[in-house]
This record gives sequence, structure tokens and C-alpha cells, in this order.
Amino acid sequence: MKLGFVSAILADYSFERVIDTARDLGYNCVEMACWPKGDAERRYAGVSHIDVANLTIDTADYIKNYCSKRKVEISSLAFYPNTIGNNIEMRKANVAHLYKVIDASHLLGINMVTTFVGRNQYKSVEENIELFKEVWPDIIDYAEEKGVKIAIENCPMLFDNNQWPGGQNLFTSPDIWRRIFEIAPNKNFGINFDPSHFIWQMMDYVAPIYEFKDRIFHVHFKDIKVHKDKLKNVGIMAYPLEYMSPKLPGLGDVNWGAFVSALNDIGFNGYACVEVEDRAFEDSEERILDSLRLSKKYLEQFVI
Repeated sequence: MKLGFVSAILADYSFERVIDTARDLGYNCVEMACWPKGDAERRYAGVSHIDVANLTIDTADYIKNYCSKRKVEISSLAFYPNTIGNNIEMRKANVAHLYKVIDASHLLGINMVTTFVGRNQYKSVEENIELFKEVWPDIIDYAEEKGVKIAIENCPMLFDNNQWPGGQNLFTSPDIWRRIFEIAPNKNFGINFDPSHFIWQMMDYVAPIYEFKDRIFHVHFKDIKVHKDKLKNVGIMAYPLEYMSPKLPGLGDVNWGAFVSALNDIGFNGYACVEVEDRAFEDSEERILDSLRLSKKYLEQFVI
């Protein structure tokens, strides 16, 4: 496995500084945030370390050479929007930008895009599957023609009242994965697996690794802590952030030994990136860098 981090936590850094930081901290790769330039629609979004809308061959060559000289790879171009949401204009804009991310990933020779399928939070799972059928087959086919893999993260995007009641990403469970892969059996369409989201949904995050071994293209190393005292008070029907918190790997409830062991069992030797969303490490730049240092130190028990 190649250990990296998601660049969104270094929102104010330039592309060069992100790569230099990865090199200095001893990381092998970076999942590079590629949102459109402009205001963020939510926390951790809106970060653009590569401007895919204006990427040229010369700029792509510069990026590739910069990474090569520092021996840091780009694991994927990351853009996590809602492509089938209830806001039609935003949906169209997000899909249009996703195509640009696919083009850029191909031009850069990365050939991986990490993203969401999205969801209309006011419609049922069944209705959202129909929306997926309308929007996503063309995107997947386009990426396949370019030789680009698309890895969908399993984050429900349901945390507070802004995403209530259904969340903003359909791709949340093995049951739904099976239905989605029946619609889109393309071999370039798979999973960016983050075990933390299965913790607060009370699901097994090890068994699916074996079932979907051929679909796991990319991995997120993020932890979740379920606060049982809070859960007893508000119950599972509450907004999830009322009873759980994203944490650094090793500071939550994921059994990382079991998770990485299963990845080793299936022969996964791809990119695994730390996704820092732990508010306890965001009060200063040095604390953010500490979060990357600590995560790497902890994960090196399992990933060499």
C-alpha cells in the first residue's frame, strides 16, 4: 500500500507546498483536491490545488515533473459534489466540472478520480437509483474511454440538518453497492472505501472488503468515535454529529489491524490516504501538520 493524505486539510497551501509537505513528512502520495475555484459549499470542500478547468499540456508536464522529482505521487484527483441533488443548476455544474476532473486525471496520467454519486436528500433510495441511471452511465462510459477509474466514497453526507433527511450521497452500504454495480458493471467504476462511515451506521466494515475486492480502487484512513453517552440521550435517529465525531486513525472505534489485514488478504496494494477531519487538530497550522505526523506514525504499525 502507498500511504498518503487528502490535500483538503491544507486548504491554503499551493500545489507545490502540498507536495513538499508530503515529501517532508515521508508520505508516498497525495489525493489532490480539485474543486472549482470559488466559495466552498461545505466544510473541507472548495479546495482547489489543481485548477482542472484551465489545465494545459505544459501545466500537466510541470505537475508531473514536480511530483517525480520529489518522489510523491498523486493518488487521485478528488472532487466530492452532489451530481443528482434536488438543485438542478448545481447538479449540472457539478457534472460539468466532474468531466473536467476526468479529463485532467487522464492528461496527468493519474487515471483515478475519487468522488460521490450524490443524492437527492428528499427522495427515497429507489428514486435516487433512478436518478443514478439518468446521470451516471454516461459519466462512467466517458471515463472508461479515457482509461480513468472512478472510485466512489461511501460517505452518506448526512451529518446535520443541512443534509436531512436522506443525506447527499447514495453510495452508503453494501446493499446499495450491489444495486449500483448491477446498473454500472463497468470495470473502471469502483469504491473509495472509508471504514469510519460504517462505524456510526453500525455496519461491518471488514466483510465487504472480501466481497468487493475487485471494486476497491482507493482507501481513506479516517476514524470515527461514537460517543455512547450522547447516543443514549439522542438515539440513532438524531443528526449523526450529535453522537459521533470524526477522529484521526487510532483515536476512534475502527479496528485498524483488522481492516488493513483484510486489505492485505485481498492483495490491495494501491493508494490509502489519511483524511483529516478531526476538529481537535485544526486550531493552528502546526496542529494540522501534527495530525498528519501522528496519523502516519500510527498507521505505520500496519502499512509499510
